[in-house]
Amino acid sequence: MKKVYVDNSSTSFPKTPGISDVIKDYIENTGCNVNRGGYSDSYDTAMEILDTRTLLADFFHTGKPAEVVFTPGITYSLNLILQGFLSEGDHVITSSMEHNSVMRPLHALSKKGVSYDTVPCGEDGSLCPAKLASLIRKETKAVVMLHASNVNGTIMPVNEVSEICRKNNIRFILDTAQTAGVLDINADGIDALAFTGHKGLLGPQGIGGLIIKSDFANEIEPLIFGGTGSQSHEFAQPGMLPDKFESGTMNIPGILALKKSIEYINSIGIKTIFEKEMELTSAFIEGIKKISGIEIVGNREITEKKETIGNCDTPNRVAVVSLNFPGKDNAQIAAALDEKYGIMTRCGLHCAPNAHKTLNTYPHGTLRLSFGYFNTSEEIEYIIECLKRTQGDDTRGRFSCAKN
Repeated sequence: MKKVYVDNSSTSFPKTPGISDVIKDYIENTGCNVNRGGYSDSYDTAMEILDTRTLLADFFHTGKPAEVVFTPGITYSLNLILQGFLSEGDHVITSSMEHNSVMRPLHALSKKGVSYDTVPCGEDGSLCPAKLASLIRKETKAVVMLHASNVNGTIMPVNEVSEICRKNNIRFILDTAQTAGVLDINADGIDALAFTGHKGLLGPQGIGGLIIKSDFANEIEPLIFGGTGSQSHEFAQPGMLPDKFESGTMNIPGILALKKSIEYINSIGIKTIFEKEMELTSAFIEGIKKISGIEIVGNREITEKKETIGNCDTPNRVAVVSLNFPGKDNAQIAAALDEKYGIMTRCGLHCAPNAHKTLNTYPHGTLRLSFGYFNTSEEIEYIIECLKRTQGDDTRGRFSCAKN
């Protein structure tokens, strides 16, 4: 059976060509640690990690490798910032489209005296900056929000929110899970940018990080304390970046694979990647509009926005599309696409219940398709044709995933 992967919002597949060779070579031929060995292989590996920081600093337009902190992933990065920065009496603002990687830490912190307000977004997932600004009060310490929705792809007005934060002397924390590697993001107006390696950056799971301003880092307590290979004569955690937040053995295979991925993206051009993904998304949306019985959730059009992010003029969305099938169980459609046609999607709540409440798709959720650079126009045509067929199928039966 033909297999078509359109769950790139969860994790990209396939990955960057050659990253498995990078991981294999390191494990089989080097294998040493960094900052813990007095020999050339350790020093050489440390230089490769520094090269990766430099690549990422340039990729996000900061130019400061020391402000690149590696973590196990974006959820860890967001927890590091939120839990290390906020304390009793502090107030935070977020959006109604957030993933649980933001909402669950905020919920946990609310039990420790931290309060938060949620900006209600429109039924298409869009955010009005003026509504956000109206929620600022003297206790407000930060705005934390995603860059683009993992449910329906809506892009948030990052530049406008960044300006509001600067004018009000509050911190801006950005979740780029759906945009890093897809949009050209300039981190200059962002205090902490959390990223993951395994989605748009086309790297492996288990590696992510932060781009964090040094002055902001001074206000954050580490979540984890321990060996860094630096200032080992002191029991106090080193205060300099990136050591302050990088205790313990690093995921060196993941970092070296991420280096390979960034080099690959740079060789293609991030604008080229984004334009291809949007061509696929546009073709898919236009095809779905012609099928009765299928609803596109949120934006049904791809329209240009005035805002620019980095060097890219961006439309109103990334390549994430959610569908609803009135009168049918979305889980049954997902199961039929997989079992009969080999099409891999995701149904349910996508770890973002507030987003589905905003989009009026709670509690049943949606069926989500998220396209990547390696998808093809032929695959889009195939998916559209298979979705047509599901409308005539009896998809009732044994599956349910609305709580996923």
